Amino acid sequence: MAEAKLFPTRRLRATPFTPRVEAAGVSGYTVYNHMLLPTAFNSLEEDYAHLKQYAQIWDVSAERQVQIEGPDAHKLACMISARDLRNAQPGRCYYAPILDKSGGFLNDPVALCVAPDKFWFSIADSDLLLWVAGIAEGLNLDVTVTEPDVSPLAIQGPMAEDLLVDVFGEDIRAIKFFRFATFPFMGRMLNIARSGWSKQGGFEIYLDDSSLGLALWDAITAKGAPYNLRAGCPNLIERIESGLFGYGNDMTNEDTPLEVGLEKFCALDSDAAFIGKDALLRQRDEGIKKKLMGLTIEGDAMAAVSMPLPCLKNASKVGIVTSGIYSPDLDSNIAFAMLDITVATVGTVVDVETSSGMRKAEVCEIRDFETRLKANA
Repeated sequence: MAEAKLFPTRRLRATPFTPRVEAAGVSGYTVYNHMLLPTAFNSLEEDYAHLKQYAQIWDVSAERQVQIEGPDAHKLACMISARDLRNAQPGRCYYAPILDKSGGFLNDPVALCVAPDKFWFSIADSDLLLWVAGIAEGLNLDVTVTEPDVSPLAIQGPMAEDLLVDVFGEDIRAIKFFRFATFPFMGRMLNIARSGWSKQGGFEIYLDDSSLGLALWDAITAKGAPYNLRAGCPNLIERIESGLFGYGNDMTNEDTPLEVGLEKFCALDSDAAFIGKDALLRQRDEGIKKKLMGLTIEGDAMAAVSMPLPCLKNASKVGIVTSGIYSPDLDSNIAFAMLDITVATVGTVVDVETSSGMRKAEVCEIRDFETRLKANA
């Protein structure tokens, strides 16, 4: 039987870096914000081992920007963000969950305060632009909401900083975590942030001119040999170890920040007002009924979990595995699972229904993965 293929149309967009990604031997894509996002090059395991030692260049153009600009930009940014942005400063990045009126996630972007009257929300996979534009129109705010020509290129890994110093100069080292600064490239000033979807250290370069995509890629790779630079992409193994969640996988519109353990990014105990706040306050008073937890799953090395796996206790469903994979460095199958609060306790044993049969799994705190890695180092 012939293998099914994906037939792209104008609705599925390539990126300014796609020709170089193809030349580097990408072996898998997903569709993210209507764009191509690489998922693997050599293999998940080989890409993971390399990421932890060297430097990788990632095409993450699919992290589209929702730009809010104008006299009411700050007002609108504060209204949609559960994170308190009232004192947002230019040059700062903010993890900023965006919720609907019931407190459910619509997205979990990083907000960049580009100027007092200009914000970029670097979004996860959802059509957030339509939501933000609708609010602006409905409230007749003096603001424009657009998707600008901005395509992030990430440099990740423990050697990322030294590599970018070779490209952009020593001032790269002065950028603090979740801050950004501007650097010249071929006549443009690019925002470069110390951020990225890994815990291995790195930067995201916000290219705001697609015509320079190949030149930027080439300028970085030309300096890459001393750092064993390779093309890479967000890695499932590394992100689970690091406790990094994926919107659409580990939380959806059916989940709230309290259930995912992200309440510290929500301004619940201040007078900041945002969409969804009343619902979160009610939920906090009443108590959550489910919670995202970690799992260690017994048995042979598991393949990547591509669809939710049922979790059971005494033959009754008590949740789902949202993401899972075998971790070579922990020598264990590890996962995130959204579990009923009755079983979301460290040490509880549940059954996970996998393609190879039922497996026992023990509930743990998500941060335990990273703690164990540090202990093993």
